[in-house]
Amino acid sequence: MIDVPEVFAREIVDREGVEGARWIASLAGLVEELLERWACAPTGPVMHGRVGVVVPARRRDGSSAVLKVSFPHPGNVHGPTAYATWSGRGVVLLFERDDARFAMLLEQVEPTTLVDLDDGDEAAAVCGRLTRRLAVPAPPDVPRLSERAEAQEHELRDASEQLSGHVPRRVVEVAIGTIRELGREQPDTLVHGDLHYKNVGRGTREPWLAIDPKGVAGDPANDAISVVIGGFQRQLPTDDLCAKLRRRLAIFAEAAELDRDRVVRWAQAHALLHACWDRRMPGPPRTAQVAEQVATVLM
Repeated sequence: MIDVPEVFAREIVDREGVEGARWIASLAGLVEELLERWACAPTGPVMHGRVGVVVPARRRDGSSAVLKVSFPHPGNVHGPTAYATWSGRGVVLLFERDDARFAMLLEQVEPTTLVDLDDGDEAAAVCGRLTRRLAVPAPPDVPRLSERAEAQEHELRDASEQLSGHVPRRVVEVAIGTIRELGREQPDTLVHGDLHYKNVGRGTREPWLAIDPKGVAGDPANDAISVVIGGFQRQLPTDDLCAKLRRRLAIFAEAAELDRDRVVRWAQAHALLHACWDRRMPGPPRTAQVAEQVATVLM
């Protein structure tokens, strides 16, 4: 029987309440059942993120894998469909899935991620190349980013007064303009949806493989925010921030074969949406100030 990490269990219960406590109580048994069903043996300690656990395992044929089991959460519904659509093209392979239990058996990657890469320009290029490879026709049952545009515009309008204390009003107007012009009609293309640097790991089958896709349909330029978030994760220096970000967004755009101006516009809008989200969270903002600075210099 696995040991569920205490920090993870406490976070789930604090966030999800009674349902979270019930799920945590069943988690060890569920993992054991899935490992037996998929003929796997655990090979290392249980790891975790914010919504799920990952158990390193060895399959019957001797190959390595990870069992991922997530708390039932809307953001994790469409990941298996995205994995199945890509069939290992730029992402880890999906070996088994149990959608009702939010469980998957996946190809294992190394612990090294793009956060560990010394060359920030190369990290941006890797994200761009992956974005290009993942740009395939979207299956019909994944969410469309175009359906979120109206809510995103309202969110920025509702937060404009609060944001005005941190960014010039023009910054908000530019972001709203991007969502209004580019957000409501988007291509029917499958998009990762969360391609930040911690979600790209060293592979053996391919040099870099993406993990944890949200699985949405829309403009691949939406994933340009990965370069910005990657900067947060790498503690992007603030000196000459504008030049650094624009260079890396240009590298991303070229590698992804996307229009550079479109990439910058989406990155600016998503940075400001990120700031709104961070300022709504309980406690002091963590990255809102950096996100607002990014949104300002990319205007």
